[in-house]
Amino acid sequence: MSTLLGAMALAVFPGGLFVIAMGLAYEWADRKLVARLQNRIGPRWFQTAADLVKLLSKEEIVPEGADARLFLGLPVAAMAGALTAALYVPLVGTPALSFPGDLIVAVTLLGLLTLCTGLAGTNTLNRFSLQGATRTLTLLFSYEAPFLLALLGPAIVAGSWEIGEITARLGGRWVAFAQPVGFVLALVGLMGKLELPPFDAPEAETEIVAGALTEYGGRGLGLFRLAKSVELVVGLTLIAALYLGGIGSPMAYLAKTGGLLVAMAILQSLFARLRIDQIVGAWWRYGAVLALGQWLVMITWAHR
Repeated sequence: MSTLLGAMALAVFPGGLFVIAMGLAYEWADRKLVARLQNRIGPRWFQTAADLVKLLSKEEIVPEGADARLFLGLPVAAMAGALTAALYVPLVGTPALSFPGDLIVAVTLLGLLTLCTGLAGTNTLNRFSLQGATRTLTLLFSYEAPFLLALLGPAIVAGSWEIGEITARLGGRWVAFAQPVGFVLALVGLMGKLELPPFDAPEAETEIVAGALTEYGGRGLGLFRLAKSVELVVGLTLIAALYLGGIGSPMAYLAKTGGLLVAMAILQSLFARLRIDQIVGAWWRYGAVLALGQWLVMITWAHR
């Protein structure tokens, strides 16, 4: 019986199908919010699911010169990484799985989508794909360290690397007020991981078509997009759990992650696309320094 319940938890709720449905819903909400802020109507409520079904039903054509195994396997690996990371975050109050150090594992798995996207671009001979892959991997090095440092701030306060243990020890306190720099860095870093405006230089459609995924047009593209939607949910949940007092109930979860989604939509609408050199120069140089400065203040305050 316990084996059956464990399989249900992994495949249906709170993992698997539930996370996929949440990802599609949050992707639609993000697109709808940005559209309304830009005085557009935006997509209908079922548009993200319809797009996914259309992509999954199309034939996947492997371009000439590409390694077929990598071309077909990278989208699966990206999706698997996003779904595995979802097991360690408290989507319904408590994580489906937890162990000491799961915070580091979850953040590492969230970076798998970016690595797979970069490899997918370098696996083809298309010049737009190669340029997009270069930008994707360059962006990875600029935001990954500040994002990780920002999420480790609450972990240092709680004295644990386990997500569930961190939220329990914080006791519902909103760490965002005590560590505003880390909170902002985590939110903006998540936008960079998802390549959302103004950090969408790697897939700038007006410059390089679709970036690293230009050669994808069927099931592979659908899995990459779905992995990005799942990563959006996982990232918002992580920030809400660590900085906004944890996840006490489903209504609290929707309110906190929904508020973060609104903030991200506003930022997407306010700023124009940044050049890749602007992202790397400003974000890496100042983001990491600010995160380390906040660590120094916390350590000094704890030992005064």
